[in-house]
Amino acid sequence: MTMRPLISRNRHRGFAAIAAIFLVVTLAAMGAFMVTFSNTQQVTLAQDVQGSRAYWAARAGLEWGVAQGLAASACPAASTLSVDGFSVAVACTLQTYADGATVSILRFTAVASAPGAVGGVGFIERSVSVSLEL
Repeated sequence: MTMRPLISRNRHRGFAAIAAIFLVVTLAAMGAFMVTFSNTQQVTLAQDVQGSRAYWAARAGLEWGVAQGLAASACPAASTLSVDGFSVAVACTLQTYADGATVSILRFTAVASAPGAVGGVGFIERSVSVSLEL
């Protein structure tokens, strides 16, 4: 009976452990990527909803300013309103042109912004404007 050397049998020992470690690291990396991707989607969705709310808050401020201007046939004083958690600044400028007849144009601008620092994740701002000829 011949004996086989033990070296050939021990040569492949530990290969399964290396493969298992590689598999665990790869799956952990994929899991981390999926969590990061999911968080990014959640933040983007929240910003989209807040952006839409800010737009409609700015539109509400703009309509308020236009109603004030049409009632007085002049620019109302600049105002800051609170609409649905947004601070809405409404401003008006009056421009008068003489081209055979005097034409007055009121330009209203409403800027809605959420509290927060510019450039921060929670900062949202929308601006709308309209011009009226009297």
